[in-house]
Amino acid sequence: MASSAVTSSQSPRPPRPNLAFRRLRGQRSPGEFAAAVRRAAREIGERVGCDARYIGRVEAGEIRCPNYAYERVFLHMFPGRTLTDLGFAPRSSVRGRPPRPADEAPPPAEPDISTPTHTASYGTRAYDGPHRPNHEESDVQRRAFMTGGTATVAAVSLGPFGLVPDAAAAAGRPARRAGAAEADLLEEAVRRIRLLDDRHGAEGLHRHAAAPLRTAYALLDAGTARRSTADRLYAGAGELALSVGWLAHDSGRFDDARSHYAEALATARMAGDPALEAHAFCNTSFLARDAGRPREAVRAAQAGRRAARPLGSHRLLSLLALREAGGRAGLGDRTECERALDRAKALFARGPAPADPEWMSFYGEAELESLEARCWSTLGDFSRAARHARRAARLQDPHFARNIVLYTAELADDLARDGRPDEAAAAGHRALDLLDEVRSSRVHTMLSATTGLLLPHRGTAEVAAFLDRHADVARPAR
Repeated sequence: MASSAVTSSQSPRPPRPNLAFRRLRGQRSPGEFAAAVRRAAREIGERVGCDARYIGRVEAGEIRCPNYAYERVFLHMFPGRTLTDLGFAPRSSVRGRPPRPADEAPPPAEPDISTPTHTASYGTRAYDGPHRPNHEESDVQRRAFMTGGTATVAAVSLGPFGLVPDAAAAAGRPARRAGAAEADLLEEAVRRIRLLDDRHGAEGLHRHAAAPLRTAYALLDAGTARRSTADRLYAGAGELALSVGWLAHDSGRFDDARSHYAEALATARMAGDPALEAHAFCNTSFLARDAGRPREAVRAAQAGRRAARPLGSHRLLSLLALREAGGRAGLGDRTECERALDRAKALFARGPAPADPEWMSFYGEAELESLEARCWSTLGDFSRAARHARRAARLQDPHFARNIVLYTAELADDLARDGRPDEAAAAGHRALDLLDEVRSSRVHTMLSATTGLLLPHRGTAEVAAFLDRHADVARPAR
Protein backbone atom coordinates (compact mmCIF):
# COMPACT_ATOMS: atom_id res chain seq x y z
CA MET A 1 0.00 0.00 0.00
CA ALA A 2 2.85 2.32 -0.56
CA SER A 3 2.17 5.74 -1.90
CA SER A 4 5.32 6.18 -3.89
CA ALA A 5 4.85 7.07 -7.51
CA VAL A 6 7.62 4.68 -8.42
CA THR A 7 7.85 0.92 -8.21
CA SER A 8 9.10 -1.22 -5.38
CA SER A 9 11.97 -2.14 -7.50
CA GLN A 10 13.91 1.03 -6.86
CA SER A 11 17.00 0.68 -4.71
CA PRO A 12 17.55 2.41 -1.37
CA ARG A 13 21.25 2.88 -2.12
CA PRO A 14 23.19 3.77 -5.27
CA PRO A 15 21.98 0.97 -7.57
CA ARG A 16 24.20 -1.93 -8.57
CA PRO A 17 24.06 -2.61 -12.34
CA ASN A 18 22.21 -5.75 -13.35
CA LEU A 19 24.94 -7.37 -15.45
CA ALA A 20 23.09 -10.68 -15.78
CA PHE A 21 20.16 -9.00 -17.47
CA ARG A 22 22.48 -6.98 -19.68
CA ARG A 23 24.12 -10.19 -20.92
CA LEU A 24 20.73 -11.59 -21.88
CA ARG A 25 20.08 -8.58 -24.11
CA GLY A 26 23.17 -9.47 -26.13
CA GLN A 27 23.70 -7.42 -29.29
CA ARG A 28 20.18 -6.05 -29.43
CA SER A 29 19.62 -2.38 -28.69
CA PRO A 30 17.47 -1.50 -25.65
CA GLY A 31 14.65 -0.56 -28.02
CA GLU A 32 14.88 -3.85 -29.90
CA PHE A 33 14.95 -5.82 -26.66
CA ALA A 34 11.93 -3.87 -25.36
CA ALA A 35 10.03 -4.82 -28.53
CA ALA A 36 10.93 -8.47 -27.90
CA VAL A 37 9.56 -8.16 -24.35
CA ARG A 38 6.29 -6.75 -25.67
CA ARG A 39 6.00 -9.58 -28.21
CA ALA A 40 6.62 -12.17 -25.50
CA ALA A 41 3.95 -10.54 -23.36
CA ARG A 42 1.39 -10.84 -26.15
CA GLU A 43 2.25 -14.53 -26.51
CA ILE A 44 0.98 -15.20 -22.99
CA GLY A 45 -1.86 -12.69 -23.02
CA GLU A 46 -0.05 -10.12 -20.89
CA ARG A 47 0.22 -6.35 -21.35
CA VAL A 48 3.40 -4.47 -20.47
CA GLY A 49 4.41 -0.98 -21.54
CA CYS A 50 8.06 -1.88 -22.00
CA ASP A 51 10.34 0.61 -23.76
CA ALA A 52 14.06 1.33 -24.04
CA ARG A 53 13.91 3.48 -20.90
CA TYR A 54 12.54 0.59 -18.85
CA ILE A 55 15.28 -1.75 -20.09
CA GLY A 56 17.84 0.89 -19.19
CA ARG A 57 16.46 1.16 -15.67
CA VAL A 58 16.62 -2.61 -15.22
CA GLU A 59 20.21 -2.80 -16.44
CA ALA A 60 21.20 0.15 -14.27
CA GLY A 61 19.87 -1.69 -11.22
CA GLU A 62 17.13 0.86 -10.50
CA ILE A 63 14.52 -1.90 -10.72
CA ARG A 64 15.51 -4.44 -8.09
CA CYS A 65 12.56 -6.73 -8.79
CA PRO A 66 9.99 -6.46 -11.62
CA ASN A 67 6.28 -6.32 -10.97
CA TYR A 68 4.28 -9.49 -11.49
CA ALA A 69 3.48 -8.71 -15.14
CA TYR A 70 7.12 -8.32 -16.09
CA GLU A 71 8.11 -11.32 -13.98
CA ARG A 72 5.75 -13.54 -15.91
CA VAL A 73 7.01 -12.24 -19.25
CA PHE A 74 10.70 -12.55 -18.37
CA LEU A 75 10.27 -16.12 -17.13
CA HIS A 76 8.44 -16.92 -20.37
CA MET A 77 11.29 -15.43 -22.40
CA PHE A 78 13.97 -17.29 -20.46
CA PRO A 79 12.47 -20.65 -19.41
CA GLY A 80 14.26 -22.53 -16.68
CA ARG A 81 15.63 -19.37 -15.09
CA THR A 82 14.53 -17.72 -11.86
CA LEU A 83 14.34 -14.01 -11.10
CA THR A 84 17.65 -14.36 -9.27
CA ASP A 85 19.20 -15.86 -12.40
CA LEU A 86 18.04 -12.74 -14.24
CA GLY A 87 19.84 -10.53 -11.72
CA PHE A 88 16.84 -9.45 -9.65
CA ALA A 89 16.36 -9.43 -5.87
CA PRO A 90 13.81 -11.76 -4.20
CA ARG A 91 10.35 -10.25 -4.21
CA SER A 92 10.02 -10.61 -0.45
CA SER A 93 12.88 -8.14 -0.05
CA VAL A 94 11.09 -5.36 -1.94
CA ARG A 95 7.37 -5.81 -1.20
CA GLY A 96 6.05 -2.53 0.17
CA ARG A 97 6.94 1.10 -0.20
CA PRO A 98 10.28 1.31 -1.96
CA PRO A 99 13.01 2.80 0.20
CA ARG A 100 14.17 6.16 -1.09
CA PRO A 101 17.74 7.06 -1.89
CA ALA A 102 20.09 7.38 1.05
CA ASP A 103 20.37 10.75 2.66
CA GLU A 104 22.95 13.12 1.34
CA ALA A 105 24.61 15.54 3.69
CA PRO A 106 22.35 18.58 4.02
CA PRO A 107 23.62 21.97 2.94
CA PRO A 108 25.11 23.95 5.82
CA ALA A 109 22.34 26.52 5.78
CA GLU A 110 19.47 24.03 5.89
CA PRO A 111 17.49 24.58 9.11
CA ASP A 112 16.50 21.87 11.54
CA ILE A 113 13.12 20.36 10.71
CA SER A 114 11.08 19.22 13.66
CA THR A 115 7.71 17.63 13.21
CA PRO A 116 4.67 18.76 15.19
CA THR A 117 3.19 16.56 17.87
CA HIS A 118 0.49 14.21 16.58
CA THR A 119 -2.73 13.69 18.47
CA ALA A 120 -3.90 10.58 16.62
CA SER A 121 -5.75 7.87 18.45
CA TYR A 122 -3.56 4.89 17.70
CA GLY A 123 -6.13 2.33 18.66
CA THR A 124 -8.72 3.93 16.81
CA ARG A 125 -2.62 -4.60 -3.30
CA ALA A 126 -0.98 -6.57 -9.89
CA TYR A 127 -1.91 -10.19 -10.61
CA ASP A 128 0.59 -10.97 -13.29
CA GLY A 129 2.31 -14.24 -12.62
CA PRO A 130 3.79 -16.75 -10.21
CA HIS A 131 5.23 -15.63 -6.89
CA ARG A 132 8.61 -16.97 -5.82
CA PRO A 133 9.03 -16.03 -2.15
CA ASN A 134 12.04 -16.36 0.07
CA HIS A 135 11.51 -20.03 0.90
CA GLU A 136 13.35 -19.99 4.22
CA GLU A 137 11.26 -17.07 5.43
CA SER A 138 8.07 -18.68 4.10
CA ASP A 139 8.79 -21.96 5.89
CA VAL A 140 9.30 -20.15 9.19
CA GLN A 141 6.08 -18.19 8.74
CA ARG A 142 4.13 -21.28 7.67
CA ARG A 143 5.21 -23.22 10.74
CA ALA A 144 4.37 -20.27 12.97
CA PHE A 145 0.96 -19.88 11.38
CA MET A 146 0.06 -23.55 11.69
CA THR A 147 1.13 -23.75 15.33
CA GLY A 148 0.07 -20.40 16.70
CA GLY A 149 -2.01 -18.51 14.16
CA THR A 150 -1.48 -15.24 12.38
CA ALA A 151 -0.60 -13.40 15.59
CA THR A 152 2.39 -15.70 16.03
CA VAL A 153 3.41 -15.09 12.43
CA ALA A 154 3.26 -11.36 13.09
CA ALA A 155 5.48 -11.71 16.14
CA VAL A 156 7.97 -13.83 14.18
CA SER A 157 8.09 -11.39 11.27
CA LEU A 158 7.71 -7.97 12.87
CA GLY A 159 9.95 -8.70 15.86
CA PRO A 160 13.36 -8.94 14.16
CA PHE A 161 12.53 -6.84 11.11
CA GLY A 162 9.92 -4.31 12.17
CA LEU A 163 9.96 -1.33 14.44
CA VAL A 164 10.12 -2.17 18.12
CA PRO A 165 8.98 0.68 20.36
CA ASP A 166 11.63 1.78 22.80
CA ALA A 167 11.00 2.80 26.37
CA ALA A 168 10.68 6.49 25.50
CA ALA A 169 8.04 5.80 22.85
CA ALA A 170 6.16 3.48 25.17
CA ALA A 171 6.09 6.20 27.80
CA GLY A 172 4.81 8.74 25.29
CA ARG A 173 8.02 10.78 25.34
CA PRO A 174 9.85 11.91 22.22
CA ALA A 175 12.43 9.40 21.03
CA ARG A 176 15.93 10.32 20.00
CA ARG A 177 16.29 12.06 16.65
CA ALA A 178 15.64 9.75 13.75
CA GLY A 179 17.99 9.04 10.89
CA ALA A 180 18.20 6.92 7.78
CA ALA A 181 18.38 3.70 9.82
CA GLU A 182 15.01 4.40 11.45
CA ALA A 183 13.51 5.29 8.08
CA ASP A 184 14.76 1.96 6.72
CA LEU A 185 13.13 0.10 9.62
CA LEU A 186 9.87 1.94 9.08
CA GLU A 187 9.77 1.02 5.41
CA GLU A 188 10.63 -2.58 6.28
CA ALA A 189 7.76 -2.74 8.79
CA VAL A 190 5.32 -1.66 6.06
CA ARG A 191 6.75 -4.29 3.74
CA ARG A 192 6.41 -7.07 6.31
CA ILE A 193 2.83 -6.21 7.19
CA ARG A 194 1.80 -6.30 3.55
CA LEU A 195 3.45 -9.64 2.94
CA LEU A 196 1.72 -11.14 5.98
CA ASP A 197 -1.66 -9.77 4.91
CA ASP A 198 -1.23 -11.10 1.37
CA ARG A 199 -0.44 -14.58 2.63
CA HIS A 200 -2.52 -15.00 5.76
CA GLY A 201 -5.15 -12.25 6.06
CA ALA A 202 -5.60 -9.56 8.66
CA GLU A 203 -6.87 -11.61 11.60
CA GLY A 204 -4.42 -11.32 14.49
CA LEU A 205 -2.08 -8.88 12.77
CA HIS A 206 -3.74 -5.64 13.87
CA ARG A 207 -2.59 -5.78 17.49
CA HIS A 208 1.02 -6.47 16.54
CA ALA A 209 1.12 -3.81 13.84
CA ALA A 210 -0.08 -1.07 16.17
CA ALA A 211 3.22 -1.01 18.11
CA PRO A 212 5.38 -0.12 15.07
CA LEU A 213 2.85 2.58 14.22
CA ARG A 214 3.19 4.19 17.66
CA THR A 215 6.95 4.12 17.25
CA ALA A 216 6.69 5.68 13.79
CA TYR A 217 4.85 8.72 15.13
CA ALA A 218 7.23 8.96 18.07
CA LEU A 219 10.04 9.22 15.51
CA LEU A 220 8.18 11.97 13.71
CA ASP A 221 7.69 13.85 16.95
CA ALA A 222 11.39 13.57 17.72
CA GLY A 223 12.27 15.33 14.47
CA THR A 224 15.30 15.09 12.22
CA ALA A 225 17.89 17.49 10.92
CA ARG A 226 17.62 16.30 7.32
CA ARG A 227 14.71 17.14 5.09
CA SER A 228 15.14 13.98 3.01
CA THR A 229 14.92 11.83 6.13
CA ALA A 230 11.87 13.77 7.33
CA ASP A 231 10.17 13.14 3.97
CA ARG A 232 10.86 9.42 4.24
CA LEU A 233 9.55 9.31 7.81
CA TYR A 234 6.35 11.17 6.90
CA ALA A 235 5.73 8.92 3.91
CA GLY A 236 6.59 5.77 5.86
CA ALA A 237 4.40 6.72 8.82
CA GLY A 238 1.51 7.51 6.48
CA GLU A 239 1.88 4.22 4.67
CA LEU A 240 2.14 2.34 7.95
CA ALA A 241 -1.04 4.05 9.18
CA LEU A 242 -2.79 2.91 6.01
CA SER A 243 -1.50 -0.64 6.43
CA VAL A 244 -2.64 -0.82 10.05
CA GLY A 245 -5.94 0.80 9.05
CA TRP A 246 -6.44 -1.85 6.39
CA LEU A 247 -5.84 -4.62 8.94
CA ALA A 248 -8.52 -3.05 11.12
CA HIS A 249 -10.80 -2.60 8.10
CA ASP A 250 -10.47 -6.23 7.01
CA SER A 251 -11.04 -7.37 10.61
CA GLY A 252 -14.32 -5.46 10.85
CA ARG A 253 -12.99 -2.70 13.12
CA PHE A 254 -14.35 0.13 10.99
CA ASP A 255 -13.96 2.91 13.57
CA ASP A 256 -10.31 2.03 14.08
CA ALA A 257 -9.75 1.89 10.33
CA ARG A 258 -11.40 5.27 9.81
CA SER A 259 -9.12 6.84 12.43
CA HIS A 260 -5.97 5.39 10.87
CA TYR A 261 -6.99 6.44 7.37
CA ALA A 262 -7.70 9.97 8.59
CA GLU A 263 -4.28 10.10 10.26
CA ALA A 264 -2.63 9.00 7.02
CA LEU A 265 -4.51 11.68 5.10
CA ALA A 266 -3.44 14.35 7.59
CA THR A 267 0.17 13.14 7.29
CA ALA A 268 -0.05 13.32 3.50
CA ARG A 269 -1.39 16.86 3.61
CA MET A 270 1.33 18.01 6.02
CA ALA A 271 4.04 16.41 3.91
CA GLY A 272 2.63 17.61 0.59
CA ASP A 273 2.62 14.02 -0.71
CA PRO A 274 -0.09 13.62 -3.40
CA ALA A 275 0.60 9.89 -3.86
CA LEU A 276 0.04 9.21 -0.16
CA GLU A 277 -3.05 11.44 -0.28
CA ALA A 278 -4.49 9.47 -3.22
CA HIS A 279 -3.83 6.22 -1.37
CA ALA A 280 -5.55 7.50 1.77
CA PHE A 281 -8.63 8.64 -0.16
CA CYS A 282 -8.72 5.30 -2.02
CA ASN A 283 -8.81 3.37 1.26
CA THR A 284 -11.31 5.81 2.77
CA SER A 285 -13.64 5.31 -0.17
CA PHE A 286 -13.44 1.53 0.16
CA LEU A 287 -14.15 1.74 3.88
CA ALA A 288 -17.11 4.08 3.35
CA ARG A 289 -18.64 1.63 0.90
CA ASP A 290 -18.22 -1.28 3.30
CA ALA A 291 -19.62 0.79 6.18
CA GLY A 292 -22.78 1.69 4.26
CA ARG A 293 -21.87 5.31 3.44
CA PRO A 294 -22.01 5.22 -0.39
CA ARG A 295 -22.12 8.97 -0.92
CA GLU A 296 -18.93 9.39 1.11
CA ALA A 297 -17.40 6.58 -0.94
CA VAL A 298 -18.08 8.52 -4.15
CA ARG A 299 -16.72 11.80 -2.79
CA ALA A 300 -13.57 10.20 -1.39
CA ALA A 301 -12.89 8.42 -4.69
CA GLN A 302 -13.28 11.69 -6.58
CA ALA A 303 -10.92 13.43 -4.17
CA GLY A 304 -8.42 10.62 -4.65
CA ARG A 305 -8.68 11.04 -8.42
CA ARG A 306 -7.83 14.73 -8.14
CA ALA A 307 -4.75 13.92 -6.06
CA ALA A 308 -3.69 11.10 -8.41
CA ARG A 309 -4.01 12.90 -11.76
CA PRO A 310 -0.46 14.31 -11.86
CA LEU A 311 1.16 11.02 -10.80
CA GLY A 312 1.02 9.32 -14.20
CA SER A 313 -0.48 6.00 -13.06
CA HIS A 314 -3.43 4.77 -15.12
CA ARG A 315 -3.80 1.78 -12.81
CA LEU A 316 -4.25 4.03 -9.78
CA LEU A 317 -6.89 6.08 -11.61
CA SER A 318 -8.56 2.82 -12.65
CA LEU A 319 -8.78 1.62 -9.05
CA LEU A 320 -10.19 4.96 -7.94
CA ALA A 321 -12.83 4.70 -10.68
CA LEU A 322 -13.79 1.30 -9.27
CA ARG A 323 -14.05 2.81 -5.81
CA GLU A 324 -16.43 5.41 -7.23
CA ALA A 325 -18.39 2.67 -9.01
CA GLY A 326 -18.85 0.89 -5.69
CA GLY A 327 -20.26 4.04 -4.14
CA ARG A 328 -22.55 4.63 -7.12
CA ALA A 329 -23.84 1.07 -6.83
CA GLY A 330 -24.57 1.68 -3.15
CA LEU A 331 -26.63 4.71 -4.14
CA GLY A 332 -28.57 2.55 -6.61
CA ASP A 333 -27.35 4.66 -9.54
CA ARG A 334 -26.83 1.99 -12.20
CA THR A 335 -26.09 4.45 -15.01
CA GLU A 336 -23.28 6.27 -13.20
CA CYS A 337 -21.97 2.97 -11.83
CA GLU A 338 -21.65 1.58 -15.35
CA ARG A 339 -19.90 4.76 -16.50
CA ALA A 340 -17.38 4.48 -13.69
CA LEU A 341 -16.84 0.77 -14.48
CA ASP A 342 -16.24 1.56 -18.15
CA ARG A 343 -13.76 4.26 -17.17
CA ALA A 344 -11.98 1.86 -14.81
CA LYS A 345 -11.63 -0.82 -17.48
CA ALA A 346 -10.43 1.63 -20.11
CA LEU A 347 -7.74 2.98 -17.79
CA PHE A 348 -6.71 -0.54 -16.76
CA ALA A 349 -6.35 -1.55 -20.41
CA ARG A 350 -3.64 1.08 -20.87
CA GLY A 351 -1.40 -1.27 -18.93
CA PRO A 352 1.11 -0.87 -16.11
CA ALA A 353 3.55 2.02 -15.91
CA PRO A 354 6.69 2.84 -13.94
CA ALA A 355 4.59 5.35 -11.98
CA ASP A 356 2.29 2.66 -10.54
CA PRO A 357 2.67 2.67 -6.74
CA GLU A 358 3.93 -0.59 -5.27
CA TRP A 359 1.06 -0.91 -2.80
CA MET A 360 -1.11 -1.61 -5.84
CA SER A 361 0.65 -4.90 -6.60
CA PHE A 362 -2.62 -6.63 -5.60
CA TYR A 363 -4.52 -4.77 -8.33
CA GLY A 364 -4.65 -6.88 -11.44
CA GLU A 365 -7.36 -8.37 -13.60
CA ALA A 366 -8.57 -10.56 -10.73
CA GLU A 367 -9.20 -7.62 -8.40
CA LEU A 368 -10.87 -5.66 -11.20
CA GLU A 369 -13.25 -8.59 -11.77
CA SER A 370 -13.96 -8.87 -8.05
CA LEU A 371 -14.74 -5.19 -7.59
CA GLU A 372 -17.03 -5.25 -10.61
CA ALA A 373 -18.74 -8.32 -9.17
CA ARG A 374 -19.44 -6.41 -5.96
CA CYS A 375 -21.01 -3.58 -7.92
CA TRP A 376 -23.42 -5.91 -9.72
CA SER A 377 -24.22 -7.71 -6.49
CA THR A 378 -25.04 -4.40 -4.79
CA LEU A 379 -27.28 -3.52 -7.74
CA GLY A 380 -29.07 -6.86 -7.42
CA ASP A 381 -27.78 -8.47 -10.63
CA PHE A 382 -26.48 -11.60 -8.91
CA SER A 383 -26.05 -13.71 -12.05
CA ARG A 384 -23.73 -11.13 -13.55
CA ALA A 385 -21.97 -10.72 -10.21
CA ALA A 386 -21.33 -14.47 -10.01
CA ARG A 387 -19.73 -14.51 -13.46
CA HIS A 388 -17.25 -11.83 -12.47
CA ALA A 389 -16.57 -13.35 -9.04
CA ARG A 390 -15.82 -16.71 -10.67
CA ARG A 391 -13.34 -15.05 -13.03
CA ALA A 392 -11.70 -13.26 -10.11
CA ALA A 393 -11.11 -16.48 -8.18
CA ARG A 394 -9.75 -18.21 -11.30
CA LEU A 395 -7.36 -15.40 -12.23
CA GLN A 396 -5.84 -14.60 -8.85
CA ASP A 397 -2.12 -15.19 -8.27
CA PRO A 398 -1.62 -17.89 -5.58
CA HIS A 399 0.63 -15.46 -3.65
CA PHE A 400 -2.46 -13.46 -2.68
CA ALA A 401 -4.03 -16.28 -0.67
CA ARG A 402 -6.31 -13.94 1.25
CA ASN A 403 -7.82 -12.57 -1.96
CA ILE A 404 -8.46 -16.04 -3.38
CA VAL A 405 -10.54 -17.06 -0.37
CA LEU A 406 -12.33 -13.70 -0.40
CA TYR A 407 -13.24 -14.00 -4.09
CA THR A 408 -14.42 -17.59 -3.55
CA ALA A 409 -16.59 -16.55 -0.61
CA GLU A 410 -18.05 -13.73 -2.71
CA LEU A 411 -18.83 -16.24 -5.45
CA ALA A 412 -20.64 -18.49 -2.98
CA ASP A 413 -22.74 -15.57 -1.76
CA ASP A 414 -23.62 -14.39 -5.28
CA LEU A 415 -24.61 -17.91 -6.33
CA ALA A 416 -26.80 -18.30 -3.25
CA ARG A 417 -28.55 -15.01 -3.96
CA ASP A 418 -28.98 -16.02 -7.59
CA GLY A 419 -30.94 -19.10 -6.55
CA ARG A 420 -28.21 -21.69 -7.26
CA PRO A 421 -27.79 -23.35 -3.85
CA ASP A 422 -25.79 -26.43 -4.92
CA GLU A 423 -23.22 -24.30 -6.77
CA ALA A 424 -23.09 -21.91 -3.82
CA ALA A 425 -22.41 -24.80 -1.44
CA ALA A 426 -19.61 -26.11 -3.67
CA ALA A 427 -17.98 -22.65 -3.70
CA GLY A 428 -18.47 -22.46 0.07
CA HIS A 429 -16.59 -25.74 0.49
CA ARG A 430 -13.67 -24.36 -1.55
CA ALA A 431 -13.61 -21.25 0.62
CA LEU A 432 -13.49 -23.35 3.78
CA ASP A 433 -10.61 -25.36 2.32
CA LEU A 434 -8.67 -22.14 1.80
CA LEU A 435 -9.37 -20.89 5.32
CA ASP A 436 -6.81 -23.38 6.61
CA GLU A 437 -4.14 -20.83 5.66
CA VAL A 438 -6.00 -17.52 5.81
CA ARG A 439 -7.75 -15.83 8.71
CA SER A 440 -10.11 -12.99 7.92
CA SER A 441 -13.16 -11.81 9.84
CA ARG A 442 -14.48 -10.39 6.62
CA VAL A 443 -14.53 -13.81 4.94
CA HIS A 444 -16.10 -15.48 7.98
CA THR A 445 -18.82 -12.83 8.08
CA MET A 446 -19.52 -13.32 4.39
CA LEU A 447 -19.73 -17.10 4.71
CA SER A 448 -22.03 -16.78 7.71
CA ALA A 449 -24.38 -14.65 5.61
CA THR A 450 -24.26 -17.26 2.85
CA THR A 451 -25.22 -20.04 5.26
CA GLY A 452 -28.28 -18.02 6.22
CA LEU A 453 -29.31 -17.85 2.58
CA LEU A 454 -28.78 -21.58 2.14
CA LEU A 455 -30.70 -22.78 5.21
CA PRO A 456 -34.00 -23.15 3.30
CA HIS A 457 -32.20 -25.54 0.94
CA ARG A 458 -30.80 -27.84 3.61
CA GLY A 459 -32.72 -30.72 2.12
CA THR A 460 -30.13 -31.13 -0.63
CA ALA A 461 -27.04 -33.19 0.20
CA GLU A 462 -24.49 -30.64 -1.06
CA VAL A 463 -26.01 -27.79 0.91
CA ALA A 464 -26.41 -29.86 4.07
CA ALA A 465 -22.78 -30.96 3.93
CA PHE A 466 -21.60 -27.36 3.60
CA LEU A 467 -23.82 -26.09 6.41
CA ASP A 468 -22.62 -28.84 8.74
CA ARG A 469 -19.00 -28.22 7.89
CA HIS A 470 -19.36 -24.46 8.34
CA ALA A 471 -20.94 -24.98 11.76
CA ASP A 472 -17.91 -26.99 12.82
CA VAL A 473 -15.44 -24.26 11.85
CA ALA A 474 -14.64 -22.17 14.92
CA ARG A 475 -14.62 -18.46 14.26
CA PRO A 476 -11.11 -17.08 14.96
CA ALA A 477 -10.76 -15.00 18.11
CA ARG A 478 -10.78 -11.28 17.53
